[in-house]
Amino acid sequence: MQTRKLGTSGLEVSAIGLGCMGMTAYYGPGKDKQEMKSLLLAAVERGVTLFDTAEVYGPFVNEEVVGEGLESVRDQVVLATKFGFDLSGPEKMPGSIGLNSRPEHIKQVCEQSLKRLRTDRIDLFYQHRVDPNVPIEDVAGAVQELIADGKVKHFGLSEAGIETIRRAHAVQPVAALQSEYSLWWRRIEDETLGVLEELGIGLVPYSPLGRGFLAGALKGTTKLASEDFRAKLPRFSPEALEANQGLVDVLQEVAGRMHATPAQICLAWLLAQKPWIVPIPGTTNLGRLEENLNTATMQLSAEDLQEIEDAAAKVAIFGERYPEQLEQMTGL
Repeated sequence: MQTRKLGTSGLEVSAIGLGCMGMTAYYGPGKDKQEMKSLLLAAVERGVTLFDTAEVYGPFVNEEVVGEGLESVRDQVVLATKFGFDLSGPEKMPGSIGLNSRPEHIKQVCEQSLKRLRTDRIDLFYQHRVDPNVPIEDVAGAVQELIADGKVKHFGLSEAGIETIRRAHAVQPVAALQSEYSLWWRRIEDETLGVLEELGIGLVPYSPLGRGFLAGALKGTTKLASEDFRAKLPRFSPEALEANQGLVDVLQEVAGRMHATPAQICLAWLLAQKPWIVPIPGTTNLGRLEENLNTATMQLSAEDLQEIEDAAAKVAIFGERYPEQLEQMTGL
């Protein structure tokens, strides 16, 4: 597996990481924990070093599965987790729970995450969503103290706007921004990518396969289970899925000519954008994991990239990515 450095932070990880959220929540009932632990080790055996989780995934159970699954290989991997939600009330989906990035809460979350992850340090600690009630300087300062204590190695932000990124980075260098980024959602290209390059911050795109849609896993006739988070997203309504099928058709055509899969085209396209981009596609299937990881060795020519751009430009994307309440939690 090839490796990449997340900006100028010195944090080096596999060119493709593994998003672990779907192992325990959000895409229907959680999977068998033992099977997921086996998949985590299979990923390590294939060269994956970056594993992404969060306290809110479950809540809590995802960190536990990741911690148990990777405990035996802890020193070979980079564990990324997140703080920023208030989980003191009933278990709810992100968006219906409150934000909490008060410094004292960040430190409490860190201690709890360390225990669930069965480790003495968190390699990359993200603020999951920007808290408008807490100055980002205070957030960065709290993480800086955790870094000084050796409990955290690197500071990250998720779905933050450029002014927030600049202010946080001035207090404690930000190693990585996590944001949605794919051929289906490209807003961060407007300004954010330039700021990240200027400041030496890496980008970790989540949902690089459009939550499975770009890989061809869903159709307009697909019925999503009530436990599936996507059923609540405007872009996954039957009308939107049908309207956006044109993009998948285009990707399938391009993939056929390149002897690849649509998922591989999407990931290879992302990797070709910048050398400090590390996507974290999620999967609970070993075959899909291997398909995704094989992308790390794909080389797209300038002509290939132009073909993908031209094809994607012909398709108008229909539907918002989040309900209004969730979108308001982002700084993008």
